[in-house]
Amino acid sequence: MNSNGFTQFAHQKYLNLDTERQTSVPAATPVWCAEAHGTFYLYTLEHASKVTRIRNNPKVRIVPCDGHGNTTGDWGNATARILDVHGAARGHQLLNQQYGWLKSLGDVFSRLRPGARVVMAIDVV
Repeated sequence: MNSNGFTQFAHQKYLNLDTERQTSVPAATPVWCAEAHGTFYLYTLEHASKVTRIRNNPKVRIVPCDGHGNTTGDWGNATARILDVHGAARGHQLLNQQYGWLKSLGDVFSRLRPGARVVMAIDVV
């Protein structure tokens, strides 16, 4: 995507992430994100449905949104990938900077839930 198309995504705190179910029906989910050098980072539980869908098909769509998932821009095509330990550490660092104490609180609640967490990177295409 050219720099003009990326402009709407700059400095976003929330994205609506659209992944494709096996039935080809899209599933949109609002997510917290942090951006660095055109890549968005987000984290979630390893067994979340969106993670399974991304493992099956890394092609996703994203749109800027507010904290409730109400879109504030135009959908853009993107590619998602699950990061290794080093990439995940960078993603958590960026998310901690973006959200501060809210991210710390989210980390506490995430640890209370069973299952590992994964960090994903999303690149706009």
